[in-house]
Amino acid sequence: MKLKTILFFLVLFLMSCSSEEKDKLPPAEVNLNFTELSKTWDEGIPLGNGMLGALIWEKEGKLRFSLDRADLWDLRPMENLDKPEWQFSWVKQQWEKNTYEKVQQMFDAPYDRNPAPSKIPGAALEFNISKFGKVKSFILDISTATCRIEWESGVAMEAFVNAEKTTGWFRFTGLDSYLIFDLLPPSYSKPADSTSVDSHSGQDLYLLGYEPGESMAEQNHVMYQQKGWGAFSYQVSLRFSEKKGTTEGCWSISSDYPNSEKQVPAAEQTASAMAAGYSEELKEHKEWWKNYWLQSSISIPDTTLLKQWYLEMYKLGAATGNGAPPISLQAVWTADNGKLPPWKGDFHHDLNTQLSYWPAYSSNHLEQERGYIDWLVKNRPEFERYTRTFYQKRGLNVPGVTTLTGQPMGGWIQYSFGPTVSAWLGHHFYLHWRYTMDREFLEKEAYPWIRDVAVFFTDIAKQGNNGLKKLPLSSSPEIFNNSRQAWFDNTTNFDLGLIRWTFEKAAELAGELGKKEEAEQWQKELDLWPEFDIDPATGFTFIKGVPYNESHRHFSHLIGFHPLGVVDWSKGEKDQKIIKSTIETLNRIGPDWWCGYSYSWLGNLKARAFDGEGAAEALRTFTECFCLKNSFHVNGDQTKSGKSKFVYRPFTLEGNFAFASGLQEMLIQSHTGIVRLFPAIPGNWKDLSFSKLRTEGAFLVSAKMKNGQVNDVEIIAEKGGEIKIMNPFENQEINTSSPFQINDKIISIKTTPGQKIKMTPK
Repeated sequence: MKLKTILFFLVLFLMSCSSEEKDKLPPAEVNLNFTELSKTWDEGIPLGNGMLGALIWEKEGKLRFSLDRADLWDLRPMENLDKPEWQFSWVKQQWEKNTYEKVQQMFDAPYDRNPAPSKIPGAALEFNISKFGKVKSFILDISTATCRIEWESGVAMEAFVNAEKTTGWFRFTGLDSYLIFDLLPPSYSKPADSTSVDSHSGQDLYLLGYEPGESMAEQNHVMYQQKGWGAFSYQVSLRFSEKKGTTEGCWSISSDYPNSEKQVPAAEQTASAMAAGYSEELKEHKEWWKNYWLQSSISIPDTTLLKQWYLEMYKLGAATGNGAPPISLQAVWTADNGKLPPWKGDFHHDLNTQLSYWPAYSSNHLEQERGYIDWLVKNRPEFERYTRTFYQKRGLNVPGVTTLTGQPMGGWIQYSFGPTVSAWLGHHFYLHWRYTMDREFLEKEAYPWIRDVAVFFTDIAKQGNNGLKKLPLSSSPEIFNNSRQAWFDNTTNFDLGLIRWTFEKAAELAGELGKKEEAEQWQKELDLWPEFDIDPATGFTFIKGVPYNESHRHFSHLIGFHPLGVVDWSKGEKDQKIIKSTIETLNRIGPDWWCGYSYSWLGNLKARAFDGEGAAEALRTFTECFCLKNSFHVNGDQTKSGKSKFVYRPFTLEGNFAFASGLQEMLIQSHTGIVRLFPAIPGNWKDLSFSKLRTEGAFLVSAKMKNGQVNDVEIIAEKGGEIKIMNPFENQEINTSSPFQINDKIISIKTTPGQKIKMTPK
């Protein structure tokens, strides 16, 4: 009897755990669910694991898998970046002499004129589905990261990209004959179809000048090898098995660069995977995604925003990890239309990579963000060489537009060679430290990066007429686009925000490490730079004499407010007036020339100003007007309803991830050192919750609101230390599992590593 009782309660416990896990997995309502196949590559179902990716769609009546790998790049050097003129001082001379067209021809034009360097696609799989009949369902199940298709004939297909291995899989069931399929190379040898959608695609792939690749077929194995520029090559392997009614296959892509660590060839990876089998690899894959989803979850009454957030979290998991480089403009979903991807699929560090990682911190997905830091550290020698060569200065700067290996690509050089790029990247080093409280990371990576950026600013600075320091030339992405007018003799609010933030944080981190003299040095340097230029009526200007008086896609001028927090609501009435007038000006000038990411960024801005209705409205506009049916952000207003005069559809990812960050800012904020729960939610959001969102200080917080009242808060102190929380229970008495103090509505609790705390109102 005793044993039966124990077993009974054990079963109840296991059922409870299973139910709790299920509650934290994405609800079925957030899946992509269609009754027909997508007809363009950029509306395909996206699968990925950071290194490998696939888009599933229909092309000319066939089911198509567009196959991609993150490190497939044509790395030929950009023209003219080896000439004596390639120096910041020469650029300044041409600007001063009003001969700036020389700069544009030397360093900007080659980016548009030359097809490479560029990200390139891998291959495609095509399946003859002509006998399958009408599609019954076409689904992306984000909880398991699998795509499923069912036809009315009874044929079904399931596909996934293994979350932890460099393999992708498909399985067809219900077949009444052998499945016909092909492995197809990209269009390296012929012009592209000119009827492609307005996706801002680049030049035709065939202009890269590649010789046709080599194909090989043997029993149950097809392989394709492509030589690229120089000694680079890549291999695509497909293995398959067929038995009555079922065909399943495994594919992989491997790349081979000279003087780089050798990879396991794709053919060996597929052989090993086939030996393990579809079911075993699917089991491992699903386990990884289950653990991924258990890291955090949310529940809000707005189903549109809820679905988009889960889709963004899915894409974050699918576009990062496995030693992959950072999220580029399209990550592992390169255009499959015979052309180069929009803006060459490169790494734009004047906004795009930075915004892509905003949500990783508070969503508790730091493993997905770590690859960004690792790539920056790995390529630091290249960045230092660039700093010495182009700027002829000590310290550290990073090209604003780079290749896979961190080399500069040019383009609009105000931004692709901008002087403060490394500072915005340094913000992510700082965030990683604050959200992990990893002191080894602080000492060996975060402080050295920010310190060396500070050294660069010290070296490059000039003294202005007012006795304060300034940059020799300054810009604000991408104000005045690529004209001479885009350079300024004084320092813009964009550059100034990054400079002031860098010195402030260099002093803070040096102090944290006990480096008193260095902390004092950086504080002195900070005091030598001017304050922001603020118009009392309109808030942040671009620069003194240039107000924000026309619609623009970049909100670079107010970077000091968000994301840097140099100006913040918490600092009092002066800053609050600046923030209010700045946002009012954005609203008044309007969105004529905004992109989708502008609305995502606006959602973050309004959340920081505690405007829940405004934040939700901006994020909903992004979701409803600037995303395709597969959730991809395509920059222009696809509804053509006046949300922007941009109505084109170039796919880039930063708007997607900035959306997720904005929603998280509505639910929790900790950038001031004080945790705020539900700080910016609409008044009609009465029942909502979140689980294990992460705060600065390395605390995991879960909270529930019922009928407009917070009734449950749980905290896990990962590293210990003091947590400060703005009292979420208003005037009610508080029950806690740990001693606390409350002063001026702020609850303070001293914690130990791993401690769990529960708070409820009495």
